[in-house]
Amino acid sequence: VQLVESGGGSVQAGGSLRLSCVSSGHTDNSYCMGWFRQAQGPEREGVAAIHVTYGSKYYDRTVKGRFTISQDNAKNTLYLQMNSLKLEDSGLYYCAAVECPLVNWGDPLTYEYKYWGQGTQVTVS
Repeated sequence: VQLVESGGGSVQAGGSLRLSCVSSGHTDNSYCMGWFRQAQGPEREGVAAIHVTYGSKYYDRTVKGRFTISQDNAKNTLYLQMNSLKLEDSGLYYCAAVECPLVNWGDPLTYEYKYWGQGTQVTVS
């Protein structure tokens, strides 16, 4: 699975950005996809995730109500609409994917993701 992000940039606090992630190389497996943020240091924190088959969405509490994850299956594209951006939202945003079950999948934000994009930088000032 290959993932390519776009849409990052610089924005003032309170502004909005929409990130996109185009995926290719999928098999017939069921997938979960997510957006992760890396600020200072090596840790990546899960921001939002979605079960691609069912459309179930999951958000970190720091972004809930401000960010929206969505997908366009016809375009193999995952989106992250980010509104009311804050300084602490700055970071390198990664799109990721992993095979996940069709039942009892739990919280995809806690998964170990297998496939990663190259990242797109978001800077809020």
